Amino acid sequence: MSERRAQVHTAHELPKTRRCELLAVARSSAYYRPEPTREADLTLMRLIDGIHLRLPFYGSRRIRDELEAHGQRVNRKRIQRLMRQMGLRALYPRQRTSQPGQGHKIYPYLLRNLPIERANQVWATDISYIPMAKGFMYLVAIMDWHSRRVLSWRVSNTLDTDFCIEALEEALQRFGTPEIFNTDQGAQFTSEAFTGALKAAGVQISMDGKGRWVDNVFVERLWRSVKYEDVYLRAYETPTELRAGLTRYFDFYNTRRRHSALGRRTPDAVYFDSAICEQVA
Repeated sequence: MSERRAQVHTAHELPKTRRCELLAVARSSAYYRPEPTREADLTLMRLIDGIHLRLPFYGSRRIRDELEAHGQRVNRKRIQRLMRQMGLRALYPRQRTSQPGQGHKIYPYLLRNLPIERANQVWATDISYIPMAKGFMYLVAIMDWHSRRVLSWRVSNTLDTDFCIEALEEALQRFGTPEIFNTDQGAQFTSEAFTGALKAAGVQISMDGKGRWVDNVFVERLWRSVKYEDVYLRAYETPTELRAGLTRYFDFYNTRRRHSALGRRTPDAVYFDSAICEQVA
């Protein structure tokens, strides 16, 4: 901390101890200064991310074995710690897909045996770790399930709820309301703020069932495309560069990238054709 910042920080007329008491903040938190992630951890996180994209069903034990097979001997606890920091989890049937926040309501899964036949019938979302040249960010995207179109997205340097709500509000404002919105059981999506925004818009809330990692598989495939087709190739230096690059990529993804699952059509073509048909009907 510079001398000037230190003076500003201590210039308040109330002692810091009293300010902590009034705000119910621990004194240790007031004096804490976050340390940047070590370069060795950033390198390891990049390797873990690559393994997770190729082998998403691998947990910390098998990732450790995969790293060791390529000459990287790493303690499993360190891998677990970094995976938590990255927001990664192995995709395989288990009791829970992710951890909801304390006291957050879990909503039932509404998509079982439901044919997805039109745009704005079902939207889905998830969060992904995004490595950069130095450091990392988190990306949230909201996708129309029928067309695979990315409706909105945001990046953040923390796993908070605010950037998820910003992406949701943009999608609702620009594209109307879906019938169903599907998420996993992560704390960001089970929060009162996020579910409250959906309920206020009259959207039915669906959450992945226990052992149902495949429920959000289309968004998981999006992360693979984003990283291998853009992020890993660019090695963005700053958050500003990352946002500009992702803006270009998602424009390409929606308007020019053809999907075999969509009959070699683009997400934009499928989304807007379906939306027009719904309006005519």
